[in-house]
Amino acid sequence: MRIQHSAFSIQPSAVGSPKSRNPRIPKSRVHKVLHVINGEVYGGAERALDLLAVHLGRFGFEPAFACIKPALFPKVRHARQTPLYEFPMRHRADLRPVGQLVRIIRREGYSLVYAHTARSVMMASLASKITGVPLVYHVQSPTSRDTANPWKNRINALVERLGLARASALMAVSQSMAEHVRRQGFPEEMISVVPNGAPCREPVPPRPASKTDWTLGTVALLRPRKGIDVLLKALAILRSQGLPVRLRAAGPFETPEYECRMKGLAEELGLTAVVDWTGFTRDVDAELAQMDVFVLPSLFGEGLPLVVLEAMAASVPVVASRVEGTPEAIRDGRDGLIFEPGNPQDLAVALGRIIRGQVDWHALRASALGRHAEHFSDVQMAAGVAGVYRRVLGESD
Repeated sequence: MRIQHSAFSIQPSAVGSPKSRNPRIPKSRVHKVLHVINGEVYGGAERALDLLAVHLGRFGFEPAFACIKPALFPKVRHARQTPLYEFPMRHRADLRPVGQLVRIIRREGYSLVYAHTARSVMMASLASKITGVPLVYHVQSPTSRDTANPWKNRINALVERLGLARASALMAVSQSMAEHVRRQGFPEEMISVVPNGAPCREPVPPRPASKTDWTLGTVALLRPRKGIDVLLKALAILRSQGLPVRLRAAGPFETPEYECRMKGLAEELGLTAVVDWTGFTRDVDAELAQMDVFVLPSLFGEGLPLVVLEAMAASVPVVASRVEGTPEAIRDGRDGLIFEPGNPQDLAVALGRIIRGQVDWHALRASALGRHAEHFSDVQMAAGVAGVYRRVLGESD
């Protein structure tokens, strides 16, 4: 076991002046919560947890992380002031972390244990059963539609279902995810909708729309369900129409094989010179600052993508596919544009409307910025999560 703990932290959201923040919580009412996570990647769900660690303290909770697949998250997380335990699993059936979790929960006096993936809930639920500490599960995306491998999806969904037998509450990041767990038979009283949130970036510096060329961009763990092939084909369509567009794709490829396929497709479409594969970034805002339009062409498996909310906060117009919770954040034609998943032509039409000025780029920016600040800030997310935690503990909001 290794423990990381330092004083560095990211800046909190601009939402909520000091007058509007919760008063200091008496020490006697502060509860400790252990967030059990995988830790091998630093995607949207992990960035959301990083933000929660910054803000939960003002609502009466002291979080800590327990990584059972420690790899990238411990290295790149921003909330360094939050304790982090590493309990690595040696293989899929390795239950050694359960005993380590139990000892930490008892020794440090954690009041709640949290999980957000099939693997982490398997560990957390066993630790919850042994210690009697309540378990809260965060429904970030549909486990049964997480990958293009149906057998892997079925196994993960079964593991998740078994782990949820111990859950006291389910937090869904969108109405679509809430409906997803209702269809699985979980009672309504267990389910709360707490949208993901991203820091507000106001004031956002004014930025004119590109007059000579347009940079489309995406930020993701680049894997088949993200629909990168759809985006490349749409880019080729736009360039065949004489539109001055290029693509900036930030994020690591899931596998070398998928990287070879996508770069090969870009070459086949004659796009090699106009596509920049920039790799992993922990500074999503820096990437968004270089994009005129943010595109998320996912085919499935998006609960409420944090990166869409980050683009809204950065006032970068979003064009995204109609999957799960994305249209709950982006109102088509008002805060961005929505297209049908898996349809390069439909994506090209949507992007062309912005580039040709048929949709007001500046109006999309302003509307997205305001909607984010009103509904999807990181402070609002932390307040919602804390509310669920308090209800599980039998405390009033």
